[in-house]
This record gives sequence, C-alpha cells and structure tokens, in this order.
Amino acid sequence: MSDFVETYRSVIVQIATPYSTGTGFYLRDRNVIVTNHHVVEGNRKVVIEGAKFKKQPAEVRFIDQKYDLAFLAGPNENNDLPSVRLGVETALRERDLVTAIGHPFGLKFSLKSGIVSNTAEVMNGIPYLHIDAALNPGNSGGPLVNEAGEVVGVNTFVMRDGDNTGFSLPVRFLHESLTGYENSGGSLSARCTACLNVVTGDQVENKRCAHCGNRIELPHLVDEYMPSGVAKSVESLIESIGHDVFLSRCGRNAWEIKQGSATIVVSYHDKSGLISADTILCELPKENIKPLYEYLLRENYTNEALTLSLKDQDIVLSLLIFDRYLNESTGKVMLSRLFEKADYYDNLLVEQFGAIWKAE
Repeated sequence: MSDFVETYRSVIVQIATPYSTGTGFYLRDRNVIVTNHHVVEGNRKVVIEGAKFKKQPAEVRFIDQKYDLAFLAGPNENNDLPSVRLGVETALRERDLVTAIGHPFGLKFSLKSGIVSNTAEVMNGIPYLHIDAALNPGNSGGPLVNEAGEVVGVNTFVMRDGDNTGFSLPVRFLHESLTGYENSGGSLSARCTACLNVVTGDQVENKRCAHCGNRIELPHLVDEYMPSGVAKSVESLIESIGHDVFLSRCGRNAWEIKQGSATIVVSYHDKSGLISADTILCELPKENIKPLYEYLLRENYTNEALTLSLKDQDIVLSLLIFDRYLNESTGKVMLSRLFEKADYYDNLLVEQFGAIWKAE
C-alpha cells in the first residue's frame, strides 16, 4: 500500500458546496476531477482543495445521474500532480484486498482497507462492488484502489437496511462516462437518464433531450444557490470583513475561514437558533500549565462576547450569537474581533506560555 499512498494523497480532492461536502480525485491525463453527482448536485461551481493546490472554485463540467458521477474542471495548479491508473482491464474477485480513500472536509486524508465482499451487488439496476469497509457520507466520490494502485471503483455512500456500509461503482462505468464526455468534445454535458446518451447544449431543446424527449438539465443551467434568512445574514457579515464567501462555504449552514494561522468555523444551528464561531487555537503544554490557565481566566473576564475554553488538550476561542439578536453592525464588530483575536491568541499562547501548535 505504501507505494501508492503518497500518490493518492496528492490527487485526492476535498469538495464543498452550500449543501454538502465530499471527496473527488484528479485524473491528470484527462484534466478532470471525478466525484459523485450527489456531492455536487444543484451547483454550477463548487469549492475544491487539495494537498498540492489551494482552495479554489471549480466548474461542474459533466453530470451523470444514472451512475451518480460528476466531472469537475481540474485545479489551476496541476503541473506537479501525479497520474493514477484506471484498472479497466483488471478483473476483481471476491476477497480481493482494496482501499477506499477519502478526503472529506474536517478529515484531511483517510484510508479504509478491506476486502471485496461481492462483485455485483445490484441496486437500481447497477452491479456495485460491495466492500466490507464502512463508508461515511464524506467519502462519497473517492476512489477504490486495488493492491496495484489502480482505481477499480468510485465510492458511493449507500444506506441499506439501516446499515451504513460500503459500495463502489465499478471503474468500467466511470470509463464509459469519461468516454462519453470526451466524445462530446469536453463540452458542458450530461447523460440522459432515459436513452443514456451524453448530450450537450445543442442537443437539448426546452430542457429536453433531443434524442428521446426526456427532461434533462445541463450543469451550467442549474439554479444557482442563493442564501436566505440567517444564512444570508452570516454570509453578508463574512463578506463585510473581507473574506470570500464562496470559498468559505463548507456544507449546509457552515463556513470555514482562514485568518493568519487560525482557522475559524462558523455554523448556524437552525433548530436552536444559535450561530457559533469556533477556532481551535493550539494545544495545552505538558508543563507549567497553571500560568496559562490563569491567563485564560483573566482574558475571559475582560473579553466581551468571546470565550476561551478547553476541550481535552485543545484551547478553543468561541463566539455565540442567537439569531434573534443578530444585526449587521454588532455582528460585524463581534465577528471581526473573533477573527483578529484568533490570530493573536494562538501566537501569544505558543510564544509566551509554551502551548503547542495544532498539527495541520
């Protein structure tokens, strides 16, 4: 496994939308990022980030609802990204060893190894690979890799009988979709779920497939996301203090912002009406902890609205606002102060109190 882990660490991609997060993987020879359609559904563009390229927008180029696949435009900085092979000619058998690789937001890189339990678990007319490694929603769209380092499937999170188990679309279906996309000239396109033709803009009339008349929606014609209510107010605040709202989105009612060396996660909990903004600053040192405790308590006494706390070893700075008390002027002041203090505190706690930098 060690022969291909570093290769895949470079090509695995984090994907975030206003609705969800998931995984993708970059195919250098085709300059596309492969993922599941349900990860990017309802978006013309999504946010991508990888180990070797910074967070950036990526256009959805192709959607295939039949096989739950989507292709995104490749990252801007792709010169140093390695190539991976598709195991289209490789026959899988039951009990073959495989590795499901994921890169969901919040988990920078994860490997789940197991065996193929069934090579043709038929669901919705498609023979999926059933693997004994349980997958979570954040793994959706990541590659399933064999011992030779070849992509043999695209992982799909599927609920079956209440069991969150692992299923992967065989690579031959990915190859079929890639061929259809390339035959379209790499145009913005989609597979018709009725006749299964890959169609482009000149083959769609009134949102209907020119081949069979089935309703179809091309990726660049989906309704763009428009925040509303409290989410709109939160995004307005983030934008007002100078951060890119689009690149900050990381799931439903969630935003992630970098400020200097600190990462702030803003969330709106609509059931409770609570807006929370938290950043893990650094970790407690093993020695001379008392002076640090005393400093945190003194700061909490003077900090208006902000709270320094501990969660296990982590030192956390938090801001809580109930949605009914949110207004633009006070919200901007409080959120700006959190962002400034986050970058200030983590440096101070490390340099003056021996706290430990949080590992990336």
